[in-house]
Amino acid sequence: MELGILSLSDLQTDPTTNALHDAGRRTREIVSYAIAADQAGLDVFGLGEHHSPDFTVANPAVPLAAIAQVTSRIRLTSAVSVLSTADPVRLHQDFASLDLLSDGRAEIIAGRSAFTEAFRLFGIGLDDYDEVFTEKLRLLLAIRDNPEQVTWHGRFRPALGGLPVPPLPQQPRLPLWLGVGGTPASVERAGYLGLPMTLGLIGGDIRRARAAAEHYRAVGTGAGHRAEQLKLAVSTHFYVGATSQGARDDLFPYYREYLRPKPPTGRGRHVSRADFDAVSSPYGALVAGSPQEVIDKILSEHELFGLDRFLGQIDFGGMPAPMVHRSIELLATEVAPAIRKELAPPTGPNTV
Repeated sequence: MELGILSLSDLQTDPTTNALHDAGRRTREIVSYAIAADQAGLDVFGLGEHHSPDFTVANPAVPLAAIAQVTSRIRLTSAVSVLSTADPVRLHQDFASLDLLSDGRAEIIAGRSAFTEAFRLFGIGLDDYDEVFTEKLRLLLAIRDNPEQVTWHGRFRPALGGLPVPPLPQQPRLPLWLGVGGTPASVERAGYLGLPMTLGLIGGDIRRARAAAEHYRAVGTGAGHRAEQLKLAVSTHFYVGATSQGARDDLFPYYREYLRPKPPTGRGRHVSRADFDAVSSPYGALVAGSPQEVIDKILSEHELFGLDRFLGQIDFGGMPAPMVHRSIELLATEVAPAIRKELAPPTGPNTV
């Protein structure tokens, strides 16, 4: 199982000045997290896309390109690219360029945004929400499968008649995952197309999401795809500290700040300490605690879902950079080795 981290690049307000924290500094800190993850031997680094003032990254390919120049092995992915409002031609071009810069380490996780700002910004009607996404995914797949000669027509974009989409990526084709929130239609789409799926675990009891994983694989194999093609990842809020209680005490104010309603949209919710303790319980969505607790929880999720990849959202709510770096260090030095040892295939002859 691959182990990775991601950032959504949220910006928080300084309580003493009521001003947003510095976006440039925030972006540079995110680059430092990717460097740390690469040096520590983690497998994947992801970066989200948002189009509101509460986030610093609108096009993940740009900071990922900077990260590509200062890392050597970690895979670099969007988490997610908002395909509903993107031009699939430009999206593939951006990540093909990233693939060339990174020596073949680029991926795309394509998804649909839960935020409406991007739709207004790019002039996409919400009335056509699902149709637009379906059509753009079809075009992105056509480009991915044959970027040298793309023939395609649809309703929301001019047709392409045998045109190349340069540059070609270094990999034979760009890896493409679908990011889903667990709705049956999204799960079925990923399975039917045989695409790897990243399932976002945000709240509640994660055991309820097992049905989505099983449905994905059932649809995929029913559509004729090989079982090994149907890869599954989960992404969730993440923090590992030295001790169980210390980790929770340290994380709670930042988790609460991250989720609290903020103007002008009022989007979010108030989180009490009881809510926080519930979501960080053994079957809660939040993965937070001591190294051993985190090891146990990730292994539990692996058993529950049959995971190929785990992605932890490593920084949110204004967490200071040293706190994030310490969490990455513990993930890499204590959590990851234990998980890899536990999941490693047996070696040598069986003995009785």
